Amino acid sequence: MIAVAERARLQRRGVRLEWFTVIWNVIEAAVAIMAGVIAGSVALVGFGVDSGIEVVAASALLWRFRQVGSEATDEEHSAAEGRALYIVSGTFFLLAAYIGFEAVTALANDDEPDTSTVGVVLAVVSLIVMPTLAYAKQRTGRALGSRALEADAVETWVCAYLSLALLAGVGLHAAFGWWWADPVGALAMLPVILWQGWETLEEAQDDD
Repeated sequence: MIAVAERARLQRRGVRLEWFTVIWNVIEAAVAIMAGVIAGSVALVGFGVDSGIEVVAASALLWRFRQVGSEATDEEHSAAEGRALYIVSGTFFLLAAYIGFEAVTALANDDEPDTSTVGVVLAVVSLIVMPTLAYAKQRTGRALGSRALEADAVETWVCAYLSLALLAGVGLHAAFGWWWADPVGALAMLPVILWQGWETLEEAQDDD
């Protein structure tokens, strides 16, 4: 059992981390989607959509903390955790469906994107921010005993991986003109996204 005062402190930290996630990802989504549409980049647009989904997941966690305060019973915390986990898992599957469709369509149609300096810079910055944020969420989630916050931390780790895939796809296209690297980089995101969505869904079902 966590003392009420310690739970309250950890929840405040969790709320701050989720608010930072929301603000950062709103900006990141806007930049990525705009740059992706201009360049015709599936990887960039997919990355932007993922950032939007991160906002949904972070909002679910903020809702979870708002619904159940630090003085709630363990049963109330467990119920709120389960609801948040279902929302987070759903966001993974939505993202996988979108990226899969767009990447396969781009490869089938030989859609060659333009190079995007903005995309490369965004990927590099995200590779710095996302692992730091994910680690902070993971530590807080473990201390708080919040599986939903830990699942959201993993989603942020996935976002860091997506940043790497984005950098590879957009970067190889910019450096060598390999247009197919962009949709292939997007497809490289799918296995991790689907695996994590399934893991989170199983955790949610365990709470039922």
